[in-house]
Amino acid sequence: MLRVAVVGSGPSGVYAAQTLVQQREVPGVRVDVLDRLPAPYGLVRYGVAPDHEKIKSLQGSLRTVLEDERIRFLGNVEVGGNALPTERLLELYHAVVYCVGAARDRMLGIPGEELTGVHSATAFVSWYSGHPDAAAQTFGLPGVDTAVVVGAGNVAVDVTRILARGTAELTPTDMPQPALGALAESRVRTVSMVARRGPSQGRFTTKELRELGTLPEVDVRADPAELALDPVYGDPAAAAALPAVARRNLEVLRGWAQADPAGRPRRVALRFYLRPVEVLGGPDGRVTGMRFERTAPDGRGGVTGTGVYEDVEAQLVLRSVGYRGVPLAGLPFDPAKGTVPHAAGRVVRAGRASLGEYVAGWIKRGPTGVIGTNRPCAKETVSSLLQDAGALVRRDLPDDPLNALRAAGLRPVRWPGWLAIEAAEAALGRSLGRRSVKIPDWAGLLAAADPDRS
Repeated sequence: MLRVAVVGSGPSGVYAAQTLVQQREVPGVRVDVLDRLPAPYGLVRYGVAPDHEKIKSLQGSLRTVLEDERIRFLGNVEVGGNALPTERLLELYHAVVYCVGAARDRMLGIPGEELTGVHSATAFVSWYSGHPDAAAQTFGLPGVDTAVVVGAGNVAVDVTRILARGTAELTPTDMPQPALGALAESRVRTVSMVARRGPSQGRFTTKELRELGTLPEVDVRADPAELALDPVYGDPAAAAALPAVARRNLEVLRGWAQADPAGRPRRVALRFYLRPVEVLGGPDGRVTGMRFERTAPDGRGGVTGTGVYEDVEAQLVLRSVGYRGVPLAGLPFDPAKGTVPHAAGRVVRAGRASLGEYVAGWIKRGPTGVIGTNRPCAKETVSSLLQDAGALVRRDLPDDPLNALRAAGLRPVRWPGWLAIEAAEAALGRSLGRRSVKIPDWAGLLAAADPDRS
């Protein structure tokens, strides 16, 4: 019997586990899905905005996989630490597939980025999504009138939308009560989402973009002069040659540029061709605004500075300029790419594939694609693993690895523990007059799971 550990219970990890047990080349595969958190689903639980219920419903599909009798969920297990080094994990399983994502955000690399009030969008998303690592975060929202979001992707749109939404629209979601309360006290009236390039180069999807225009009590504006800087904006033939998403995005933005403001109490401004050069602060060390340099198309798909600067007021700055993988102790790491070196999913050490070690998801290919992209990525990795199965199963393993994990001082949360967390979150929601509400802290999650019983 081939025994495999999958590290990470987000989409890439679950798809890898599913592919392993559903294939027919190597019968009798058993998979343990390990996660540092006591809750499964990765970014589907802790990265998808709480008001995106359709995307969050993907948890149902992931749940079906994790309830397969050939798959075992073991949460609250940190791989790479002193209790469970990677080399020890490989002693307990024939193969290990690392699906640990890309958890670190990219920095802007400009003066003033250390000021109070400057945060990553990643941290903000984790906070309002109830990630236990973010439970102690505060964003000073009661003192914020104007916010700037730097970036032009779906995460930037998400955090812009959450900042502009009314509390009544967020109450039906599973947003943790502390985050909901902080947003209820927020005085944010203007959110500027700023991109250094043009509207045709935005990385947001049209569906996400359009959602901004459906927010009650919010005027959405795009500057006609900034849109006109894009070479394709006024050229129907050039626009027709764009990918469909970019064409649709331009039409949405054109509509907002041409519409008259309705005088609603909150405003979202979509700004383009502005490159951040400095975060401005006051004598108290808090952010007061951002300085941008106007950019212009360089004719080669990029932009160049013009020497013209503009200051934008802000008491909160969220950077959303991409993710990077984080090194995992015991695994090789390419700092330039932010990924683990691999060949078709096989981890490469010193130029050679390391038998029994594999990667899938963002730590394999970088933070690209959508949730569905993880499925073919996982299949490629599993295909490599199955090709190696003959050599892998020659190695004898100790008894049930769960015993070894407990002997190392770990307290794994099994599936019944996760179901207990779900039940506790449903009860919490009922007590607050809401639907299920996330428990946002480690102590609360582990108390609900009771690992000793799970």
